[in-house]
Amino acid sequence: MKIIDEQTPQSAQEAHASKRIHVRRKQLPRQTEITPGRRTIVMLAMALGAFAIGTTEFVSMGLLPLIAADFGISEDHASTLIAIYALGVVVGAPLIAAFTGKLPRRRLILLLIAFLVVGNLLSVLAPNYAVLMAARFIAGLPHGAYFSVANLSAASMSPPGQRGRAMAFVGMGLAVATVIGVPAAQALGSALGWHAAYVLVVLLGATTATLLFFLMPHMTEMPSTDISTEFKAFKNSQVWLTVIMGVVGFGGMFSVYTYISWTMTEVAGLSSSLIWAVLMVYGIGMTVGNTFGGWLADRNLEFGIIFALGMLVVALLCFYFFSSSAILGSIFFGIVAFFGSTLVPSLQLRLVQVAGDAQTLASALNQSALNIANASGAAIGGIVVGAGLGYSAPAVAGAGLAAAACLVWGVTQWDKKRLARRA
Repeated sequence: MKIIDEQTPQSAQEAHASKRIHVRRKQLPRQTEITPGRRTIVMLAMALGAFAIGTTEFVSMGLLPLIAADFGISEDHASTLIAIYALGVVVGAPLIAAFTGKLPRRRLILLLIAFLVVGNLLSVLAPNYAVLMAARFIAGLPHGAYFSVANLSAASMSPPGQRGRAMAFVGMGLAVATVIGVPAAQALGSALGWHAAYVLVVLLGATTATLLFFLMPHMTEMPSTDISTEFKAFKNSQVWLTVIMGVVGFGGMFSVYTYISWTMTEVAGLSSSLIWAVLMVYGIGMTVGNTFGGWLADRNLEFGIIFALGMLVVALLCFYFFSSSAILGSIFFGIVAFFGSTLVPSLQLRLVQVAGDAQTLASALNQSALNIANASGAAIGGIVVGAGLGYSAPAVAGAGLAAAACLVWGVTQWDKKRLARRA
């Protein structure tokens, strides 16, 4: 399939210009013509974009005191920045995926990175809190669609049987961001002002855009779609069940993550100055779990999902019972992150497999599910803590959510057999 963007020339001069443009475009190969080495470099560039997104998503939490002091508002008021970014993700992921189906994937991923850079540049330059809120919303818009296009592009470039690992490779950028990117941006923000953290993201995004512009091939094996095709995902029961499974299952992990600082300091007696070490254990668990999840998805997708969910139940319960120990609590917190991250590439690949021609929208919905789980998990944890059950109790609620996700998995298997009988 040949991608031609130019209009038919109307004069010899226009024809000559068009020819020059065409020759320049031909220097970029089709995805079927690239070497394995170049494919790896392109995937690394896409992972760098995921690293930038992960950094900008999570670093805002640690910057809230600085932002609140700068604009003279309370930290509770400043915390709306987290919600407004998540809203951008939830809104942007399905809409961008649905309305950009006809755009070549290479061009789309460059536009999404440009949106990320613009949103973070506006965050740096924001003269007041209202503009900063708008900037964070803009920064969140490309989040889900970027992961959708990057994951599908990585899978499309990879040989059959390696697509789960390809998606995990791209997602690794998000996991590594929790270990390296967020602490680095946090340190910059603390030393030079909160603006510096977003400057780092702008530089990461610009570097990603440059690498992809020069190295990403034309994705000729990824056919264009239209809005009616993408919206068919909303009529697919398997897509809905997989999204629900993600919302419920990930909610358990985020219910613990939200209150981890209080749990470790108030319950385990850990010094607040050492919370960074607990969060680093979490980041390492995410990184290793993401890699393992990609391998497991390629080996046995359905088993990988139910295995991760079942072990997440066990890990959350263990965290609850051992949270009074700083060492054991940190270890089980890392194990929670491991099995939570194991789910990500598996659910992503499952959405792609069950979505038919609506893969872009279905894949983007996984990111919406993660952000809904983030908000709902935090809310459920808040209800439990507010009821006076203690800071460890969200882990029990989280285990209940993961167990409910296991039941949803059972429904997906029943529904899959039902659809097969109808076919």
